[in-house]
Formats: sequence, structure tokens, C-alpha cells
Amino acid sequence: MLEHESVLVWFRRDLRDYDHAALHHALRSARRVYCAFIFDTDILDRLPDKADRRVEFILACLQELQSALRARGGELIVRHGAAREEIPALAKELGVTAVFCNRDYEPSARSRDSQVAQALAHLGIAFRQYKDQVIFEEDEILTHTGKPYSIFTPYKNAWLGKLQPAHLQPFPTEPQGRLASPSRPCPLPELERLGFVRTNLSTLKLPAGMSGAATLLQDFLSRIDRYAEARDYPALKGPSYLSAHLRFGTISIRHVARLAWARGGRGAHTWLGELIWREFFFQLLYHSPKLAEGHSFKPQFDALAWPGKREHFAAWCAGQTGYPLVDAAMRQLEQTGYMHNRLRMVAASFLVKDLLVDWRLGEAWFARKLLDFDLAANNGGWQWAASTGCDAQPWFRIFNPVTQSKKFDPRGAFIRRYVPELAACDDDELHEPWKIPALRRHQLGLKYPEPIVDHAVQRARALKLYEEQTKAFSSKS
Repeated sequence: MLEHESVLVWFRRDLRDYDHAALHHALRSARRVYCAFIFDTDILDRLPDKADRRVEFILACLQELQSALRARGGELIVRHGAAREEIPALAKELGVTAVFCNRDYEPSARSRDSQVAQALAHLGIAFRQYKDQVIFEEDEILTHTGKPYSIFTPYKNAWLGKLQPAHLQPFPTEPQGRLASPSRPCPLPELERLGFVRTNLSTLKLPAGMSGAATLLQDFLSRIDRYAEARDYPALKGPSYLSAHLRFGTISIRHVARLAWARGGRGAHTWLGELIWREFFFQLLYHSPKLAEGHSFKPQFDALAWPGKREHFAAWCAGQTGYPLVDAAMRQLEQTGYMHNRLRMVAASFLVKDLLVDWRLGEAWFARKLLDFDLAANNGGWQWAASTGCDAQPWFRIFNPVTQSKKFDPRGAFIRRYVPELAACDDDELHEPWKIPALRRHQLGLKYPEPIVDHAVQRARALKLYEEQTKAFSSKS
């Protein structure tokens, strides 16, 4: 006997109709299952750029999801407003007795969901949440003392030790005629009606939706065995390019983790390790919500006074620092909404330890520009680079942007793509263009800025800054 006559499934970071925990449980508990997505104005109104690729990407994903649900006899109801108000109102309008969704672990999302649950409770409507975007959540991976892990490798070992085939099994979502559609049609809103404008998303090599994720996955599987060797070189086709799809849930984490685990080999194991890093950052933010408020994981660095200059931060944002690999990375971000993972580390290290700019400014810039932005991963990555975070790069280890350039883009293929001013330089000139003699610069017609700082000088300043802050904190403890 079914528990409910009708229920509502609230789609959020899970824009697919297969292997979907909330949809699975809803279909098995109700005679009619409605589906909805909310363009949440509490989120959208805070976005500073009206040309935001993420909104356009989500809209494209919803188009495919809506078509898929319609083909199975259902519909995707899309509303534009504050989700904390729209979901209770829609649930009441549809006459459902429960709302199903998958858990979100960010502090603001947890607060929103608490408000929704309270509003639904006043209406006599149940609110049920499920694990879906991770393999292990919340308190499922803890140390032997019952505390969350603060170092990645032990967490990874515990994660792999706990993993069983059952954790990777899909959640079936056969509709069995239970997907429901409201009486009137539900057209998707136009991008402009949401308050946004078109971007260059359609020109990028990032297909949207479930089909786009499947296409990228198939391509990656054909080269996953080379992943461990190729992933650090931005000019090579090394990464999976699935980060945005994992972020918005157009692909199932169980599906990709199952493929990596079953395949084995160095490449697949390395990629599985990256998926585990993703979950490590999720559990870190869940157990330390203060990280979302700008706090350092290591409290000794909360009060660190960053002496960096505003104009240096502006040059970094614009890709005009005079360091080719850093500038290429920042221009890739601006032009595509994506940045290669190795370059995220290089660019972050340069901002914090060469320019001595507060890591929070860089975190906010990435949050503004990254199509695959995820609060947990972005914060974790920035605190790792700034040496303020959990299991972070030690503060006395500082990337040399020239060494990184020579090692990971030795022939300058990536640099030439995004810094075309240097395209005519020889390979050995490309990484340190400030050393090119004046006559040669004139011959090249070189119009590229001089380095805004000297790495060796700034490295020494950074070491002193961190050392003094560490000593000052220790003396107060």
C-alpha cells in the first residue's frame, strides 16, 4: 500500500531523472509524483554579473530534464522566486502530503531547508531528505574517536575501507505511471525574464544536461588510463571536464565512482581520489560551517594582516601580472568560466604568497567566475593554497610561477592560446619574457606587462609574514 496519494520532488543540485534518490523514494511511496525546480531569487539576486554562465547552463539542463520527464508522463514545474516561500506554496497548491528532495550540505542551504521544513510542517506536509550528491555524508566517515577527519589521506583510506558495492548501486526511477503533470502547461522561463543575459556558453566545449554529461564521460573513459600523467598539463586533454556536471547533478556520483572503482589502474584510481577530495571538502564544510563565513580553518591565520595592494589584485583578476602562466590561467577563467585544476593552485598561490593579497578576495573572485563553482571545494582549495586550511600546503612551501610554467607548459601551448601577445616568442623566451633583450622585444612587437612583483622578494616577504603571525598566535595561546 502506498503511503501518499501525491508528493512533490524538489530538484536542486540533481538535474537528472535517473539514479536519483529523492525521485526513487517518491515514486515508491506515492500514487502521483510532481516534480519542480525553483530559480531561487535568494541566490540569483546575489549574483553580481547578469551575464552568468551558470544560470544559462542550468536553464539548458532544465530543458533536457523537462523533456525527459514529459516523455515519461510527467512534467517539470519551474518557478522563479524565493524557494523558502515557493516550495510550501506549490506544495499547498498541488495538495501533496510530502515534499522529497536530496540533501544539500552548505550552511545557507541547510538554513533554507530548515525554513521550508517549518513552513511545510505548519501545513501538515512532511519534508523528507536523502543522500544523493555524495557516497558518504555527514557523520558516516569519522575517526576512531568519533571526530571528523582533518587530514585527507586518512580520510581517503577510511572512505575506501568503508566502501562496498551497495554504496554505488543506482536508485531506480522507473515511473510506473506515477509521474504527474499539472493541469496547465509549464513553460521554462526565458533567461531575460530571470534577469540575466546570454553569454558565450554555446561556443564552449561544454554540452549541457544529462546527454552532455554522458558525452563527456564517454570521451573521458577513452583516456582515463592516462589521467594520472596528463591531468597536470593544461595544454593536454587530461581532465574529465565533468566538474560542472557533478556540481549540478546532471551525472550521478554513484555512476562515476562505480566506473572508476571497477576499472582499476592508476588513472582510474587517481580520478577516484579526486572524487574523494570532493567529499572530504563536503564533510569539512558540514562540520565547520564557519568556513562559509570567511574564517580560516586554522584560527591562527584569521587575524593575519595581508599587505597586498588593491591594484595588484586587479591585475591578477585581469590576467595582467606579467607572469605568463598565471595570466593565461586567469584569462581562461574569464573567457570560459573554467580553470584547469593545476592552474587553480598556481593562480591561488601567486595571489596569496606573491602578491600577499587576502585569500578571501581570490575565493570570492573564483565564486563569481567559475561555472563549476562549489562552495566546499572552492573554499577548501583556496585555504589549501593559502596554508590556512585543513591539511593545507605548509606555509613555507611556495609555488614558483616560472618553475610551474616550465614544468607544466614547457612548450607554451597553453600560454600561447590565452596570452597571444607572447605567441611569437621562442619556447625558452615564453616563460620569462622580461628577460628578452630590448632589440628582440622590439622585433617581436611585444606588448606584455613587466612582472608586477619580483617572486624572490615576495617569497621572502611571505615567509616572514607567516612566521611572524605564527609566533604571535603562539605567544597568546
